[in-house]
Amino acid sequence: MSAPITRGQLLSRGAEGGAALVVGGSALGSLVGTASAASATLPTGDLAYVRLLVGAELLASDFYSTAIAAANAKPSVTSYLKRAHANEQEHYQSVAGILSGVGVTPAVSGDIDFSYPDGTFATQHSIAKFAAGLETTILGAYLGAIDGIQTDSLKAGLARIAANEAQHVGYFSAAAGGKAFTLSFPQELTIDEASNALDAFTA
Repeated sequence: MSAPITRGQLLSRGAEGGAALVVGGSALGSLVGTASAASATLPTGDLAYVRLLVGAELLASDFYSTAIAAANAKPSVTSYLKRAHANEQEHYQSVAGILSGVGVTPAVSGDIDFSYPDGTFATQHSIAKFAAGLETTILGAYLGAIDGIQTDSLKAGLARIAANEAQHVGYFSAAAGGKAFTLSFPQELTIDEASNALDAFTA
């Protein structure tokens, strides 16, 4: 296993190669299309966005697995924590496959040490509140990536992931006592804004 790496290192590692997409999980077949047979090199900026999304999905998966293990939510909420965890694992398989397709070994669980504020998993309310904030950041990262990447063939698949992340935001916002939705146009994050936000949870 490789040594733990930081979010900054995830963004800085460069590589070139053919743009073949390997999608694990059935939910995001749209990531496989014309790009799956392409041999063009993905732009450096696109690779940086994908590395960021891989890190975001690893964080989300780690958060949900920890929240489930804490066993501090009632069964109805726990079922959504488990469903969200499954979603994030499928998302990870999809975006990690983009890196694999261009000859880059994606980060895996264990490569990054995640940390959370004290009390994050103490109660159902604290779990749901954190989930809503985390998912808002991840949604913003996907929206920023969709706007910023140059490879058009990736955008439809990333948009489908963003739609699912928005569902997570709505559910956990309501579960935390807030509003299920408010904004007509959720805020996108630049790659630096998203990276800085996610950096707060790396040890």
